[in-house]
Amino acid sequence: MKEYLKNTWLGIWTVLVGMKITFKHLFTPSVTIQYPDVKVALPDRVRNRLYVNMDDCIGCDQCARACPVECIEIETVKSLPTEDLGKTSNGKKKALWVTTFNIDIAKCCYCQLCVFPCPTECIYMTDSYEFSEYDRNDLVYKFATLTSTEVKEKKANFEEFQAQKEAEKAAAAKAKAEAAAKAKEDAKANDNSKEDKPKE
Repeated sequence: MKEYLKNTWLGIWTVLVGMKITFKHLFTPSVTIQYPDVKVALPDRVRNRLYVNMDDCIGCDQCARACPVECIEIETVKSLPTEDLGKTSNGKKKALWVTTFNIDIAKCCYCQLCVFPCPTECIYMTDSYEFSEYDRNDLVYKFATLTSTEVKEKKANFEEFQAQKEAEKAAAAKAKAEAAAKAKEDAKANDNSKEDKPKE
């Protein structure tokens, strides 16, 4: 009987010790934040979702090279000499069409290393942290502003320009070679005429 009472008391005592924290918080005001109606104030230097201002992007690829997890994909096409792409907000002239600028935020480690090398400061971390998705593909953010038709057009224009440039270069080289050959023939003909001329 004594052992039975001892075991009963130990059981009750164990429950009381385990419920100590529960009893303590039972009589204190609640500190639960009613999310999403109430949100925590974020620090000034918070690092969350990346954003790219394409009006200032020059397609230099420095952010992609700095990324340790390779979550940034950039493709560019050179503009034609007749095209004016404008300038960035800090006055830097744009010379490349940015056809692809994708960031796979599912791979991003929020290190902010892509932000610092950008010469135009067009890529930066935002305070947006509510971007969960059901589909992983929806975490690939596409910032390029050109449509697929415009991308094909820009690529075709540049390829045509390159082909024309190569053709002009080949024609100039051919003309130069022909001029050199003609000059060589003329020099040879002059030498022959001097040899055929009778000596006085």
